[in-house]
Amino acid sequence: MDFAAARKVMVDSQVRVNDVTDRDLQAAMGAVERERFCAADRAFAAYADNEPEIAGERRLMLPRDLAKLLQALDARAGEKALVVAGPYAAAVLARMGLTVTAQESDAAVFEVTGAALADEGVATAVAPLNQPQGEGYDLIVSEAAVPARPESWLAALRPGGRLAVVERSGPVGKAVLYVRGRDGVSRRELFDATPPVLTELVPEPSFAL
Repeated sequence: MDFAAARKVMVDSQVRVNDVTDRDLQAAMGAVERERFCAADRAFAAYADNEPEIAGERRLMLPRDLAKLLQALDARAGEKALVVAGPYAAAVLARMGLTVTAQESDAAVFEVTGAALADEGVATAVAPLNQPQGEGYDLIVSEAAVPARPESWLAALRPGGRLAVVERSGPVGKAVLYVRGRDGVSRRELFDATPPVLTELVPEPSFAL
């Protein structure tokens, strides 16, 4: 399979046509080898309009959704980023000139993606996803959905930092952009999306008498 040609088709048919006008982002998605970020037997599907498996419960986000999410962050070279459950997104941001840490709770994800992340200069951390590694981030993003507002992620942002994530509690989720100010956090809805929810962030059911 000609992955380079497939990568160009992905950018032309799934990214540019969906109002993603950031040329640095387009270039990064056109350069990062997405096929290296999914299970080897799913590499053929890396550039299709689907969510191929990485390892365990982790999947790649749809190219269109990820491009729109990253564009909303207005990422700039030299910024410090944390990517939770999203190794491909981490590589794209690194290619755009950011200093990136990719965090996972399942080490099997890095067994698949570790070499590609190292090639892009991305640091990795294995830790529970509700415990962000580090603080003072300019931006945080995830390729998976969360069941509710991720307070611990917001706390890891510096003032002025941005968080882009899909919040999903039903069949369809909503991509949102948070900006942390000195006196609070603003929230703006972006578009509908349906990536898998991070099950480890779903609260345990509780019962009250």
